Amino acid sequence: MKARLPDVLPGAAIGAWRRGVVTFRLPSEKDPPDNFSPDIVFARSTIRSFGQISAATDAERVALAAARAGGGGWENVHVWNRDPRLEGDLAAIRTALLAACELPTDLSATAAPGQVVLDCVIDAPDRWWIGWHRAAGPPGIWPGGIYPGTLPADKVSRAWLKLDEAIATFEIEFKRGERACEIGAAPGGSCQRLLEAGLDVVGIDPAAIDPRVARHERFTHWRMRSRDVKLRGYRGFDWIVSDMNIDPVSTLEAIERIVTAPGVRPRGIIATFKLPDWSRARELSGWLGRLRDLGFPARARQISSGGREVCVVAQKVPATKSG
Repeated sequence: MKARLPDVLPGAAIGAWRRGVVTFRLPSEKDPPDNFSPDIVFARSTIRSFGQISAATDAERVALAAARAGGGGWENVHVWNRDPRLEGDLAAIRTALLAACELPTDLSATAAPGQVVLDCVIDAPDRWWIGWHRAAGPPGIWPGGIYPGTLPADKVSRAWLKLDEAIATFEIEFKRGERACEIGAAPGGSCQRLLEAGLDVVGIDPAAIDPRVARHERFTHWRMRSRDVKLRGYRGFDWIVSDMNIDPVSTLEAIERIVTAPGVRPRGIIATFKLPDWSRARELSGWLGRLRDLGFPARARQISSGGREVCVVAQKVPATKSG
């Protein structure tokens, strides 16, 4: 995040810096828009801070938070931990803050797009950050930008949940009957989610695919490495998907080999770039630039159900007809 911030918000000055929270000040001449939400990739939620409050009890902190937030106008309240290991009754704190804001205490924690949300970040047992944001894209409607979905028991791997979050985060619209191929598909979690979206799916991997996926009537397993597939075999796919545990450059090269092949015209790419070390995040702009040069402008985000990795979604720029 520190490496990306100067490119996204030139002149921003770093303030507090600890696990789970970063604060920064914009240059004095900057007047951020009401829907301020810079594309920092590694920031799950961006809020405008009123600062910290500290007191001995939750009741005292709620009163201080309400005073710090000023008058009414709040339409929802989000409460989350800076560090998931912190203890505390988040539901009780949110209920008290809703009441202090004169909002219904049974209000859904998922905000509606456009709502003005009061944010409370639990920084320590006795200390909270208070701020606000206007809910915009999907991450902005979830407390802390953390996807509320969970991994159902009948799914074959965590890749199902990661793709489920990516679909929601990037608002990907699949069309039933489209074809998708996943390179490095085993054991089949992402393929399972694609099948549920109504796609015809080919999984490419020399390893075995879970029987719950393998026996699906719209699934085909090519038991080989992606580089062993003849390039003409990739024709007719609408989506290329990859969540391989390899170096990001290798993932990018595998995708480039496919989408630059004659007659291969996918409309979208969904890829996970694993980061062997956090320092590799500095290369992200270059990776996205390579996809853009291929005609696939990309968006990136470190999704909450993933790990030290970045999810990238790139969709083909439609060809324009000349006059």
